[in-house]
Amino acid sequence: MFAALTGMGLSAAAGLNAYIPFLVVALIARFTDYLTLPQGYAWIESWWAIGIGAVLLLAEVVLDKIPAVDTVNDAVQTFIRPSMGGLIFAATSAAGNLDHSTWMTQNPWVGVVLGIVTSGLVHGGKTLARPAINAGTLGFGAPVASTVEDGASIGLSLVAVFVPVLVIVLLVALAWVLGWLWLTVRRWRRRRDRRTAVA
Repeated sequence: MFAALTGMGLSAAAGLNAYIPFLVVALIARFTDYLTLPQGYAWIESWWAIGIGAVLLLAEVVLDKIPAVDTVNDAVQTFIRPSMGGLIFAATSAAGNLDHSTWMTQNPWVGVVLGIVTSGLVHGGKTLARPAINAGTLGFGAPVASTVEDGASIGLSLVAVFVPVLVIVLLVALAWVLGWLWLTVRRWRRRRDRRTAVA
């Protein structure tokens, strides 16, 4: 049960930023005994994987804060974020010290599918909300929204690993915030368009 909650939280975090949960899992597995990845996923904590993940994270953090470029980045990430969500879900749900669920260990495909779906849903929400934020704020909202998303990805990743019971609460809150933000910016844009049409 805890492994599934951890996997869901990390997959949702990957929907916001693919590389943050990857690096959180890699660094915790590499430097602590809290998380022991199974043999098939041990490459995640290798120095080369951590190095590549860090470079990709740096590129993602920069590109995601530039209006219009962030939309192109989201289009590219449509394939990467769900894949990373599936990978991280499968790796952590198979980690024996998180959960002693033999069913999840014997059926790793379930973790992959759940990770892809969870990450894909969050990525879809982000992809829909970001153009509305950019248009509604004339691009000034892109760096703010991106920074909030990165912070949420870090927080969700850490909670998923260390306090997985809270993952459900955070996922509901994340869905509410994304929906509220999208609706608020849409309303603001409609008002602005009406004022422009009248003038």
